[in-house]
Amino acid sequence: MTRALMIQGTGSDVGKSLMVAGLARAFVRRGLRVRPFKPQNMSNNAAVTADGGEIGRAQALQARAAGVPPSVHMNPVLLKPQSEVGSQVVVQGRMVGTAKARDYQGWKPRLLASVLESFGRLREEADLVLVEGAGSASEVNLRAGDIANMGFARATGTPVVLLGDIDRGGVIASLVGTRAVLDEADAAMVRGFIVNRFRGDPSLFADGMRIIAERTGWESLGLVPHFPEAARLPAEDVLGLRGSEAGEGARTVAVPVLPRIANFDDLDPLRAEPGLRVVLVRPGEAIPGDADLVLLPGSKTTIDDLSNLREQGWDIDIRAHLRRGGRVLGLCGGYQMLGRTISDPHGIEGEARSSVPGLGLLDVETAMTPLKRLEAVTGRSVADEVPFAGYEMHIGETVGPDAARPLLRFADGRTDGAVSADGRVMGTYVHGLFADDRQRAAWLARLGAASGGTAYEAGIEATLDALARHIEAHVDCGRLLALAQ
Repeated sequence: MTRALMIQGTGSDVGKSLMVAGLARAFVRRGLRVRPFKPQNMSNNAAVTADGGEIGRAQALQARAAGVPPSVHMNPVLLKPQSEVGSQVVVQGRMVGTAKARDYQGWKPRLLASVLESFGRLREEADLVLVEGAGSASEVNLRAGDIANMGFARATGTPVVLLGDIDRGGVIASLVGTRAVLDEADAAMVRGFIVNRFRGDPSLFADGMRIIAERTGWESLGLVPHFPEAARLPAEDVLGLRGSEAGEGARTVAVPVLPRIANFDDLDPLRAEPGLRVVLVRPGEAIPGDADLVLLPGSKTTIDDLSNLREQGWDIDIRAHLRRGGRVLGLCGGYQMLGRTISDPHGIEGEARSSVPGLGLLDVETAMTPLKRLEAVTGRSVADEVPFAGYEMHIGETVGPDAARPLLRFADGRTDGAVSADGRVMGTYVHGLFADDRQRAAWLARLGAASGGTAYEAGIEATLDALARHIEAHVDCGRLLALAQ
């Protein structure tokens, strides 16, 4: 009979996603068929699935750890924030509408049916389903109608292990406090706890583990040391974009960090290259004058983020960068910003707008359309015939004279992107270009930098293996399997 176990957390960014990924790889190595599952996720960093939808990036990584293609059923409800109070709602891989935070509470009873359907499908094909909770298990103010944490656990009878992060401090209070605020029926779903990201001598926290167990009545299942190699894995939350600089190479890539930045794992392979210095330009900072490439990343709300870019004065910085002979590359939403105009007549990204001026660095125009393209693609870059593999995830159609000089040609003969007449401004809808070692080496060569020979995808696999070994060394995985039901 298929078993399931849920990893919930004392808060956001305590390591739930990586814990599930590491456990998935560990149990697959023991011969089990494992499937990851997250009932509800909130992220603008999404992945295209094999069945033609989209899910949170973390579930795609977990699927990879489990050795299976990602499926829309691994994350049946995905919220993609468009403002401080509202999100696009994606159900089983397809957008069904937008909702403000208060209104979304009324959606939850209807969404539970989709969550349970997807969970049931995964149980039919697995020996073990590893479920990841969302945010904090202690958000009892949102408990009514919950589908992401204890509401799901209770509805399905899935045992829970609670994960706390000692690195942020106060882990005893976090775990004991969670026990204090949960009602008795919810607390009874918790079978044990794990303390994550410990640094130093573990014997010094032995009393801490004992105190937590005594105060909560929950079983101590492991004290997991900090795993620095986790930085090599794609982060789902924008919190993963910590640090302003990566690398010490002679060539600099500058990336303006926009409020609704999306699919920012496009940057990870570049940040891992020793030949590059990647600078994340935060609000209030100027784009560095020594940048060789300004990279405009994807955006969930292109027009609003374009307005923010102008408010920061980055449009002026980019023009100065081009006058100095630099290059600019726009990815997806960043590509749309580079054109002459952007229109959103249907209000797909928020307020309906007939036409908004773009940066005017590419002679193209973009119109937002209801159809969303979600597709894995392969092909070659037009200028140098270098192969690539990536994916499309966008709304909008971009046309114009510069699109007659496409950046990429797909294997089916279609073309994508645009290049300016002088060849120094480029845009494309394809994500994942830099994860392809061949394309990344070609881009580094264009900037006059040598690739470090990094095999990016192989590195992800090796890191997942190392994560599994790390968790197995510090967590009682046999006991976790016994607790699953």
